[in-house]
Amino acid sequence: DSDALGRPLDYLIPKFIQFFQAPQEPLRKYSLGCVNQFVLLMPLGLASNMDRYLQGLFHLANDPSANVRVRICQALVMLLQIRPDCLLPHITGVIEYMLHTSQDDDQIVALEACEFWSAFADTQSCREVLPVFLPRLIPVLLKGMVYSEMDIAVLGTDEEDESVPDRPEDIKPIFYHPKSQGGHRTHDHQEGDDEDAENDEEDDDDLDDDNEVSEWNLRKCSAAGLDVLSGIFCDDILPILLPLIQERLSPTQEWQVRESAILALGAVAEGCYNGMRLHLPHLIPYLTSQLQDPRPLLRSITCWTLSRYARWVVQQNDHEHYLRPLMQELLKCVLDRNKKVQEAACSAFATLEEEAQSELVPYLGPILQNLMFAFQKYQAKNLLILYDAIGTLADAVSHELGRPEYVAVLMPPLIKKWNDLPDNDKNLFPLLECLTSVAQALSLNFREFAEPVYQRCIKLIDQTLRAQATNGVEETEKEFIVCALDLLSGLAEGLKAELEPLIARSNLAPLLFECCKDRAPDVRQSAYALVGDLAKNCVIHLRPWIHQYLPVLTENLNPDFISVCNNASWAIGEIAVKVGEEMRPFVKDILDRLIPLMNKLNLNKSLLENTAITLGRLAMVCPADVAPRLALFVQPWCVSLRAIRDDIEKEHAFIGLCKMVRLNPHAVLNVFVYLCDAICSWYDPKPELKEMFREILHGFKNSLGAEQWKLYLDEFPPQLKSALVSRYQV
Repeated sequence: DSDALGRPLDYLIPKFIQFFQAPQEPLRKYSLGCVNQFVLLMPLGLASNMDRYLQGLFHLANDPSANVRVRICQALVMLLQIRPDCLLPHITGVIEYMLHTSQDDDQIVALEACEFWSAFADTQSCREVLPVFLPRLIPVLLKGMVYSEMDIAVLGTDEEDESVPDRPEDIKPIFYHPKSQGGHRTHDHQEGDDEDAENDEEDDDDLDDDNEVSEWNLRKCSAAGLDVLSGIFCDDILPILLPLIQERLSPTQEWQVRESAILALGAVAEGCYNGMRLHLPHLIPYLTSQLQDPRPLLRSITCWTLSRYARWVVQQNDHEHYLRPLMQELLKCVLDRNKKVQEAACSAFATLEEEAQSELVPYLGPILQNLMFAFQKYQAKNLLILYDAIGTLADAVSHELGRPEYVAVLMPPLIKKWNDLPDNDKNLFPLLECLTSVAQALSLNFREFAEPVYQRCIKLIDQTLRAQATNGVEETEKEFIVCALDLLSGLAEGLKAELEPLIARSNLAPLLFECCKDRAPDVRQSAYALVGDLAKNCVIHLRPWIHQYLPVLTENLNPDFISVCNNASWAIGEIAVKVGEEMRPFVKDILDRLIPLMNKLNLNKSLLENTAITLGRLAMVCPADVAPRLALFVQPWCVSLRAIRDDIEKEHAFIGLCKMVRLNPHAVLNVFVYLCDAICSWYDPKPELKEMFREILHGFKNSLGAEQWKLYLDEFPPQLKSALVSRYQV
């Protein structure tokens, strides 16, 4: 579509539109398909013929051919996304058409029409235009959420299939997410990801309750549409929705209808949460009872819907009425004879673990008995979910898992799987990830299993690096390195100094150095996490290598790779804490990278906070080298660290700040209010740190004089002024 070629689309598109009225169905179908190909590109030939195109679409709206109606719906959805201004003058008619077509007897037509509702929700007009249609739209979406006869034929309804091996095509490819470091400040798991993107991915998985049927179908699309609408209209849809759901939950209804109503309750769990809370005291016990329904598909969707309300369940004080019965029934479903129910129950239980955390400690015995018994029942696909549930449990209850009676139940099945899987089996990935969490939770109670696990991790790294050097390896094969590095990090965090004898008898340091230079960001990300954990817990074996490691870490302080940069910064800070003034030869180069990061606009929040922590830690051990450049970063530094929780990393950083201010007080004169605000962000600093704060504040007060200080202090926000006076008597 260029002037050099004579703009052929200026001629072709009007011709295609002419064929919309052809009596032959193939001509109508293919001409529509041809024009639809260009909607997302919107060339001049289509934009200039938009009115004719719309007239042609409207003319074909009730075409007897399902193939034509599919393309009509696709065109309208694409136009809504690309040129909503073209459809808005006709939006009432388009909505009426989509309401009708979303109920088309042809499932593919109905699916394409149903896509309209999520697309329309993204437009500015949705909130103004759609409310009047909600009483008619919501029943249509509920109807679309009922399993079709074809769905049921594919899925089966009463199958006890736990002993049937999974087909390879049933198991999704296994991908491993490398470890990010930096304590409470790290949220990203993959390069360039942010928390919202990750949540979006989880939301997609939430509706993936019938993945055996197809990648996308009318049921999922209808549920997604209801989910999106609940996010826009929130509790306003409940007066329409709840009576319809109550009617569909009647015992006299077909099980498929009851099942769709339970799916709908899960779909609106987030968007309508405030309104739904009023009904949950009665709804949760009802849903829990439905976990005993004879229909596997109904038990399965009930697991998912209950997981969507797990936070509310955990927040109730009456655990005997809500949490305990829910746990018991979910654990029964974990051991269900139907694989789909096992999958849903195990996923739901992992969600409950994340929400409940230490509230699970009183129930650890039966939880472990059930989860480990599942090892004897599960086929390959559900084993992956079971590993996740066990790892999540370890993260949730932490060191409580280390009691000998729990270790005796937990470890034998895991170690058996560990021994059974060969080194080249990608099923090692989820097991390695699970063992990483378990090793951290068990801490020193993992010591009896540590040596074979450690040696195999070293072997996996060594083998993959050798293969890479001789033949080159696929990126997916590098996941063996990533998994092994993360498990070694788990061992370092769990065993601490007790890992030193194993490191001494191995070649970990040179292998890890090679990983630090790897081209793959995921490998470097996990390598730097391990460097930090080794520095933190057994630096003796890293110390001889720091002259090689630190330049590589410094070179990777590149915000284009957020998680790599984050872990490199954190590792530098951990090394600094342990080796002290040995950092001095490297400080200038590190500052040349960190200071621009500290001042970079819209930098990832966790990376900004880790950068500030590392700058503070460098100043703590080498204050004379960092203090001259304090003015270049002190304001964003104070703003960043005022909001994080009080912990040892924050303490190190503020000790470094105090040392810099002592050496270079003029650097903070113009931003003194930010310094005071950061100091007052501490709820209860240790006496030594509090005394350093007092010394700085009184030093400034004395330099100004009492009268000038009072005038200066009066310009501070009242809450800040009050905190300074009450805590530090200034």
